[in-house]
Amino acid sequence: MVESRCGLLCGQCEYREKMGCAGCVNMEKPFWGDSCPVKSCCEEKGHGHCGMCPAFPCELLHGFAYDPQQGDNGARIDRCRAWKEEV
Repeated sequence: MVESRCGLLCGQCEYREKMGCAGCVNMEKPFWGDSCPVKSCCEEKGHGHCGMCPAFPCELLHGFAYDPQQGDNGARIDRCRAWKEEV
């Protein structure tokens, strides 16, 4: 089940309950700021998640997945790939 645009598992996110976050696929604006570049990119291209994009995995997603502070060492990229195979 797709939970986010970038492959993040919202159900496992520490901010879900704390911030009342419904996940980016269920809200217009993320709780952490005015916009999320990954969410915006997917929605502008009409994709449910990054794995559906012909440019997957792009530099933008790669930067998020391997960010030293909030990245997950590429797990979200693998997840997007798996979500694409489920369709």
